[in-house]
Amino acid sequence: MNNPIDASIPVLTEIIYPANAAGAEEETAATPASPLPPSPMPDAVTVSAATDPMNGSATNPAPSEEQWQTLEQSLKESVLKNVLARVDFVLEHRVRDNLADVLQTAVEGLANEIRAGLKNSLEELVTRAVTQEITKVKNSK
Repeated sequence: MNNPIDASIPVLTEIIYPANAAGAEEETAATPASPLPPSPMPDAVTVSAATDPMNGSATNPAPSEEQWQTLEQSLKESVLKNVLARVDFVLEHRVRDNLADVLQTAVEGLANEIRAGLKNSLEELVTRAVTQEITKVKNSK
């Protein structure tokens, strides 16, 4: 099953290395990306500096608590916005499909009721008409 990547799914493009892996940073920056799965994310407490993957050097000091909160809030908002957009689409599609099924069943039931009522009405009408004609023929003799 080869599905193209859905553009609405967010992808992590920035890599943040822990401070204690300074030697590994230079080695990682020098080697091309491999198809191996990424290592687990370090705790926010262990991350002390963001590094530039091109040269492996620290570019910014450790983010402050306020910066972490701002980043966390913006990330939450972004993920929530993307999830809500996708949920809206899926929900609308499922409601439309289920509503179509329910409406089709209701229409079929209504059509059957109308058909049965029309049949009864026609039977009564024909019975009355035949009875009236028989009465006319008997009275005219």
